[in-house]
Amino acid sequence: MYQRSRIQEESLHYETLKHSGEYEIIGVNTFLSKDGSPTIVPGEVIRATEEEKMVQLRNLKSLHKATGSKANEAIEKIQESSVNGGNVFEEIIEASKVASLGQITNAMFQVGGAYRRNM
Repeated sequence: MYQRSRIQEESLHYETLKHSGEYEIIGVNTFLSKDGSPTIVPGEVIRATEEEKMVQLRNLKSLHKATGSKANEAIEKIQESSVNGGNVFEEIIEASKVASLGQITNAMFQVGGAYRRNM
C-alpha cells in the first residue's frame, strides 16, 4: 500500500488550512474590506486638478509635434523587432525617448493584440 511521506502530509495539511481559511494569506484567501486595512487608514486620495490635466495634455501634444517622424520610425522598429524576434526591450527603451506610452502601447497592440480576460 502507498504511504505518504512526511513532506506530503505537511503539504496536504498546509493546503487544507489555506483552503479552509484557517491559515490566512493576505491576497490569497484573505482580502481587505472596502474600508481598507483595520490598522492602516488610507489618507485622502490625491487627484490631479483640471489645470494639471490640461498641462499634461499640452505636453503630450508638444511631444507629438516635436518628434512626429522620429516617433513613427521608433514605433516601426518596435513592431519589426516584435515580428522578427528581435530585442523588443531595446527598441521600447529607444522609442520612449521620442514617443508617448500610448503610442508605444498601441504599436504593441497592433502587432500582438491586446489581452482580454475571459469572463
